[in-house]
Amino acid sequence: MDKGKGRWGDANRDYWQQEEASKRFGSVEEMLAFSPLAQGDFTGWNVVVDGDYSSEEIIYQRYRARYPAEWGDTAPEGSDASVGFYNTMFMWPLLVFGYQHFLDICLEPEFERIMDEFAEINRRVFRAFARLPINFVICHDDIVTSRGPLCSPGWMHRHIFPRYEEFWGMLKAAGKHAIFMTDGCADAHADDVMACGARGIISEPMTDYRALAERYDNPFLAGEGDCRVLMRNDPAEIRAMVDAMVETAKLSGGYMMCIGNHIPWNTPGEAVKLYFDLSAELGYR
Repeated sequence: MDKGKGRWGDANRDYWQQEEASKRFGSVEEMLAFSPLAQGDFTGWNVVVDGDYSSEEIIYQRYRARYPAEWGDTAPEGSDASVGFYNTMFMWPLLVFGYQHFLDICLEPEFERIMDEFAEINRRVFRAFARLPINFVICHDDIVTSRGPLCSPGWMHRHIFPRYEEFWGMLKAAGKHAIFMTDGCADAHADDVMACGARGIISEPMTDYRALAERYDNPFLAGEGDCRVLMRNDPAEIRAMVDAMVETAKLSGGYMMCIGNHIPWNTPGEAVKLYFDLSAELGYR
């Protein structure tokens, strides 16, 4: 990853907050002694979802303020009212410790307690979400890279997937849908994510969306479009991409036309316009 200009504009990137995270702890022993529950308040920690997590009620009130008071406890029928949460489970230790330090300690026996404590924080989060007047929760965790998984299946089944099933079960019991989001190629973990109760997956174009659309019953899918195609600014190639996306969309009622690796600031404007025009023309039912 470059340490200069970020893909979102011409400002310097903080590249995943990793420099700051790497300075929080002076040793492996200090990291393994860290207590997420004792910390409680992550305001100012630069972990994307900064805030006070010391109680369910504090979390609920912080998020409830985003929605109209007159909605009460229920979103309007048919509404797309939603909330997003960046640290569904995997991102907590990655952002608190930093990427390299996370990898240094994630196999240590003491790490299990740390993950248990992060899970307890997120029980508060998802209990609070279950009370909100929303219909969808976008649950983000970057559990893969463009080439596949970061951690072994065994590690994921020990520390991550059982928590997904628990948290998303809370949402389902409250009549809400979990939609999972990850960067990279989600193929290796897609079956596990869907088995845990996700309604669908938002990812990047490295993921095989056609296979997901064929395998599941009307999953929500978004991210098959590729900004690299737009960057090459070849009208025929852009049309072929949109045509392929539309073919995938025919397999799932939950398909969304979406450029999964985003449209950065330096994408040719005419390529973006062509993609939007073709999507408007062809991307309908």
